[in-house]
Amino acid sequence: MIDLTVHPEVLERTVARARERGIRVPTFAQMVDPSRVPAAIVDRLAGIGLWDVDPLNLFRITWHNEPVEHGGGFGPVNYLEFPPALTGVPARIIALVGKWFPTGAHKVGAAFGCLAPRLVTGQFDPARQKAVWPSTGNYCRGGAYDSAILGCESVAILPEGMSRERFEWLKTVAGEVIATPGSESNVKEIFDKCWELRRSGQDLMIFNQFDEFGNYLWHYAVTGAAMGEALQRVMRAGDRFAGYASATGSAGTIAGGDWLKQRYPDSRIAASEALQCPTLLRAGFGAHRIEGIGDKHVPWVHNTRNTDLVVAIDDAAPMALLRLFNEEAGKAYLVKAGVPESLVRDLPLLGISGISNVLSAVKMARWYELGSQDVVLTILTDSMDLYASRVAELREEEGPFDATGAAVAHHRWMLGATIDHMAELGYWERKRIHHLKYFTWVEQQGKTAAELDALWAPGWWEAIQAQVPDIDRLIEEFNRAVG
Repeated sequence: MIDLTVHPEVLERTVARARERGIRVPTFAQMVDPSRVPAAIVDRLAGIGLWDVDPLNLFRITWHNEPVEHGGGFGPVNYLEFPPALTGVPARIIALVGKWFPTGAHKVGAAFGCLAPRLVTGQFDPARQKAVWPSTGNYCRGGAYDSAILGCESVAILPEGMSRERFEWLKTVAGEVIATPGSESNVKEIFDKCWELRRSGQDLMIFNQFDEFGNYLWHYAVTGAAMGEALQRVMRAGDRFAGYASATGSAGTIAGGDWLKQRYPDSRIAASEALQCPTLLRAGFGAHRIEGIGDKHVPWVHNTRNTDLVVAIDDAAPMALLRLFNEEAGKAYLVKAGVPESLVRDLPLLGISGISNVLSAVKMARWYELGSQDVVLTILTDSMDLYASRVAELREEEGPFDATGAAVAHHRWMLGATIDHMAELGYWERKRIHHLKYFTWVEQQGKTAAELDALWAPGWWEAIQAQVPDIDRLIEEFNRAVG
């Protein structure tokens, strides 16, 4: 359970800090439905950039932002639909767009979900403690952003092999940036650095997205509801919601599937990972290039009992499609192949992990032989704003990208996507994956076997989900105290 014990002395100092900096904290209800945001705040947002380090931008931690970089208000959930001309499957593939969050990635929401309960209960003291954000990329960016708004010191931790754009932006916002050895799949090295910081004697709090249930809860409540709204907008008479595909990563984003499955019990949840590091599929390990999804372990907050399908994506696929979607020759080829020009213009809304998620949805559609009245949802976690350097690197490594290269990329990696490297999970396969948590969390990170066993019960997750109203009540009390 998320600890909601109030610490009055620290809370008093935190309220004073929020009053000094003009901070009001949005409720989960407001992030789900921004029509609940006070009109005065909406009016003031008209003069603020989406990425500005401004307290009012906490209210932009929602899927409902107007898709503009400055001064936008709120509107419908942002999503794209990918037609058969692009995907090669008749099923309708719908993806929520993560670019239109502060920092350009939806992980700022996960960071908020971990921070808010500790902030409004007085468990975290922004005036005296450092906030530590261990991540494989976007989560530590979101945490550093939230910390900058609070005026507290922050430590961003991410692997040294992540994209140059992440590091350049972090240097302008985070108090300290620590680059750990390796790349996307080197999560243990991040955890090791956290233990080193704990032993350093510094006054700090580590917000570990991989075991913080605030990460799970934000995506369950906010991302889940956003996907539900998108479904209401796109579903036609006779359509069926078939399922949701998401990379596991820290297991926050995939939690939106729990919300969906409660309302669409026949739908399925597909967890995807890199073929080069098939932890769920084969208890495997290895390095890969799909930035933003983390692996080599099963996150503590992954509800494996609710996962129906595992999909492994060869990292060569999203890297090839990255060029197809962003090189001029690739875009021209797609238009000739029948992909609407309006969608081709929007393809830079897909970052590397977003491309991988779309591929996962395509493979899910092939596995279940879905038709034109089946809808599959997925998530575009970030956009090309964070990966222009990767396209330049690929151009240098592979040479120019022409129409032939575009056709090869499309036919081999998207139209040619098959049902290889997939597994449908029965009860014992789900429990096998659940038991993999033992080796990271019990043997390495201080959890107990009894705690692990407790996570297998469906009631555990329902109890976490039921905490949203209590957290919102504490947020409202906090805001009243701030004035």
